[in-house]
Amino acid sequence: MREKICIMTATRAEYGLLKRLIGKLIEKEYDVRIAVTGMHLSSSFGYTLKEIEEDGYRVDTKIPILSKEDTAGGISKAMAEAIIKFADYFAASNPKMLVVLGDRYETLAVCIAAMNERIPIIHIHGGETTEGAIDECIRHAVSKMSYLHFTSCEEYRRRVIQLGEDPKRVFNVGGLGVENIVHLKKMSKDELFGKLNLSWNRETPYGVVTFHPVTLEEGTGERQMEELLLALQEFPQMNFIITKSNADEGGRKMNQLLERYVKNNPHTVLFDSLGMTKYLNAVRDAEMVVGNSSSGILEVPSFQIPTVNIGDRQKGRIQASSVINCKADRQDIVKAMKKALSKEFKEIAATAVNPYGEGQATDKISEKIDKFMSEGSIYLKKTFYDIGGK
Repeated sequence: MREKICIMTATRAEYGLLKRLIGKLIEKEYDVRIAVTGMHLSSSFGYTLKEIEEDGYRVDTKIPILSKEDTAGGISKAMAEAIIKFADYFAASNPKMLVVLGDRYETLAVCIAAMNERIPIIHIHGGETTEGAIDECIRHAVSKMSYLHFTSCEEYRRRVIQLGEDPKRVFNVGGLGVENIVHLKKMSKDELFGKLNLSWNRETPYGVVTFHPVTLEEGTGERQMEELLLALQEFPQMNFIITKSNADEGGRKMNQLLERYVKNNPHTVLFDSLGMTKYLNAVRDAEMVVGNSSSGILEVPSFQIPTVNIGDRQKGRIQASSVINCKADRQDIVKAMKKALSKEFKEIAATAVNPYGEGQATDKISEKIDKFMSEGSIYLKKTFYDIGGK
């Protein structure tokens, strides 16, 4: 068994993206320790730990941190809890590296604990911009605490270097989500609907909907969710598969709105979590994806179907031509959805090129980890790389 590497995951989406990398590192005989926290351990968000266990991976530690308070203060308390509990875990387990993905508040807290334990951090999907969410500053803060960086686009690689990180430690590998699509275990619509217990007519078109709080906008989540649900009512000829919001500030209240709506609208169905395989298969046969999830930007274009991207949560991310941006109000959402259903735009989406790579990210990441591990070249006293020169 080789060096011990900890991989932290807090949400179903994170795990879905990291799953193939976990397998690659295990194949290379690293001692992979999966640390599970956040939404994975909450019944309110589907207790998605079970998805990891069903895949046959052993979870090394389960660290509950979520507060019952659906507020900014509740998020801060969860972060404090994560720092305390992960400090104990890292001191006891002493991994040689920590792998994290993205930009959630749990990630920042865990990285603080790892930094204080002088554990080198590998950050995946850094350098991206999401101007409508607090994730923006979290992502860049995590990048500054990290030693190795694996970005999804060349522009994002340059941005991490702009933060002062040495180009020798920053690599553009493409998006993990694209790789999941390349290797997707495909289901027929009958098989998918059977697994989801859907009795809908197979010929009726459907959309996939995911909408999260916009964390840099105070108190807008419920109103924006209401606008989205009003827009869905304008499409009685369609069905909608909806997944719940994340455990961000206001997320629980938005999910309560969804639960009430679905009870009174039989053309909709709500899931805590679909899991990666069912989610991607649902998207594959959908007419469109609607909401403000990063998946609509990073992954959906690979299926060459339209994305209706609502509001500012993903503002700043590089987008394919298959993405339609709109405001978070009913009229604009309806207009965007009608455009997505038009023959003209479907032709545009059918020729869209996903800017997030061709699906080889985990091979590239595992090879670079191998190189740095075998050479023993990790030196935590980083020199700030000044792009302006001297």
